[in-house]
Amino acid sequence: MTDDAPGEVRRAAEISVGRAVGFGALAIGCVVLGLAAFPVLALRSGAALTMLMAAILLLKALQAPAKPFKRTEVWLILGRPERIAPARAQRLIGTALRDVLQRYAGWSAAAAVLFWLASLAWRLLDAGGP
Repeated sequence: MTDDAPGEVRRAAEISVGRAVGFGALAIGCVVLGLAAFPVLALRSGAALTMLMAAILLLKALQAPAKPFKRTEVWLILGRPERIAPARAQRLIGTALRDVLQRYAGWSAAAAVLFWLASLAWRLLDAGGP
């Protein structure tokens, strides 16, 4: 690892978590699209599933500093650099994963709130119709 170890670790954590969240968002999008015939149900399902994703991300963020760094995808993305001291690697990877997971959890929670608000708006607008 070079002198820019924290930057490399952060980029690897972004790739790892971003990819996982992307696949989760794809699954949630498929559920919402599958329920498109029932818009309020689709939006509520999207809200519930996105909030579940946010909760899982927060749980993972709490566990990240204690998870053995050699069992993380970040370590694999970095190419298993042996020149870094294990204690430093644990600290860098655990901290980077925690920070990235917390940020994605916040974005997921915000998306869930938007889903809830959209379902409420749809229901209110639909109730005023014919």
